[in-house]
Amino acid sequence: MILESPLSSGDGLYTLHYRFISFSLSPRSRKFHGETLSLDISPLILFFLRKMSETAKRVRSNFNGVHHPVVDFWRREVGGISSRNFSNRFSASENLVLRLEIYKKLEKHKGCVNTVSFNAQGDVLISGSDDWRVVLWDWQLGNVKLSFHSGHANNVFQAKFMPFSDDRTIVTCAADGMVRRANILEGGKVKTSLLGLHQGRAHKLCIEPGNPHVFYTCGEDGLVQRFDLRTEAPTELFTCHSVDPKRRNMEAIHLNAIAIDPRNSNLLVVGGMNEYARLYDIRRIQGGGLNGLTRAADHFCPPHLIGNEDVGITGLAFSEQSELLVSYNDEFIYLFTPDMGLGSNPIPASSKSSVSKSESASSPKDENKHSVPMVYKGHKNSETVKGVTFFGPRSEYVVSGSDCGRIFTWRKKTGELIRVMEGDRDVVNCIEPHPHIPVLASSGIETDIKVWTSKAAERAILPENIELRKRTPRGWMYRVSTRQELLSQLFAMQGRRSSSSPEREGEPSRGRALLNLIRTFNVESSDENATDDDDDDGNSFEDFFS
Repeated sequence: MILESPLSSGDGLYTLHYRFISFSLSPRSRKFHGETLSLDISPLILFFLRKMSETAKRVRSNFNGVHHPVVDFWRREVGGISSRNFSNRFSASENLVLRLEIYKKLEKHKGCVNTVSFNAQGDVLISGSDDWRVVLWDWQLGNVKLSFHSGHANNVFQAKFMPFSDDRTIVTCAADGMVRRANILEGGKVKTSLLGLHQGRAHKLCIEPGNPHVFYTCGEDGLVQRFDLRTEAPTELFTCHSVDPKRRNMEAIHLNAIAIDPRNSNLLVVGGMNEYARLYDIRRIQGGGLNGLTRAADHFCPPHLIGNEDVGITGLAFSEQSELLVSYNDEFIYLFTPDMGLGSNPIPASSKSSVSKSESASSPKDENKHSVPMVYKGHKNSETVKGVTFFGPRSEYVVSGSDCGRIFTWRKKTGELIRVMEGDRDVVNCIEPHPHIPVLASSGIETDIKVWTSKAAERAILPENIELRKRTPRGWMYRVSTRQELLSQLFAMQGRRSSSSPEREGEPSRGRALLNLIRTFNVESSDENATDDDDDDGNSFEDFFS
């Protein structure tokens, strides 16, 4: 039944014309029939009908815009919305984002927690730390399922489950440059093995979506490697160098981040101590071996940062719509759509003078004003290699940690800051969203992991003045990187003790102070296959200073 426009009559009544539509569901004949019925009503009844129509329109607009949970519950029960769409709308609700608060604190590590990641089902959380250990958590109960030594000789920077491995295959990379695999055997035993090596820290790895065998790593040597667990050795794909021809032969660019497009696993993006996020098509370089002249298929950079040698990229993430999120140190976070790339050979700022005026006047940047990326401001990213990610089933929000120990959340479409949460007393480095429900895990310089769920009774509001609190620098760039360096400093300090001036009463020696630092970061040696509450036997550093 369709309500057609009302017509006024001379006696103060209105005539409403209803069009009754019926149709046949017969597979042979689907004919439509209709007839019009006229009904005289008073102006008061017409007023109420119009109000009801306006209310219905507002409800329909809510279905397409801001979704009210109660209405969505009702629609799901009567079949007006599918269970999947209901779940997506529920998880993306801003009301839930504003009610996030700490649900559990997971405490087991004895050093900074540098990585957190959920398994595919979302019931297990994996973490890696400066204590060189990897821990598997039942985050809902707050219990440790398994704890083992990673086999690394320095801080664990990344640990992830391989897909379709029944959560029994884990790959890790660390500050010692090693890339390792851990196989969980029956009875909780763990076997670790070396897969490959970077010259310098290996900060991140990414897994090819849906592939239980293939993943990629990047490191401070500028090298990107492809690992296939079915083969014995990794494939060295390429090394990143400057796009400026004058600096191309200089040392490789230190890489901090790597990510794969979830909608196209052939597209790989890397970023590091350079202003460009570089997008590569694996099909063009796979099997070609190491090639220092391999060009990226595309480059992404905010226009005002091109040629800026003081910035670098610390975090990268792809959305479900293939949008690229890039976090810069001492700068902001930017969102790029695929059409915002600068091409395979971007012109550095130092070379712009060689371009003719006619060429610069017709440059793509001038033609495409929409190429300016969305920007997200408010956090501070200076002290550490800080990640960035999306939150929500369709990447509705952007989330990042901050040097001030807080977690910042923005609306992706508008760039508006909607939430600031107190995460750590120090720096928050890692934010990991749950794969299915509105849950977050965060970690940083502190030794615990925070799990956030939407259980707050009241919606949070933004503070009037978001002032960043100054922190004592304690990030990775301020730490001694290897045990050999620690030992050399210890022996040097011990040798100077006999020849230096006497220490003041009550003041610890510099060697003792460094020992305390070692204890803080828990860098004593431990058994490679130790599990759960196994502690190190003896302490050579204690014996050295006794």
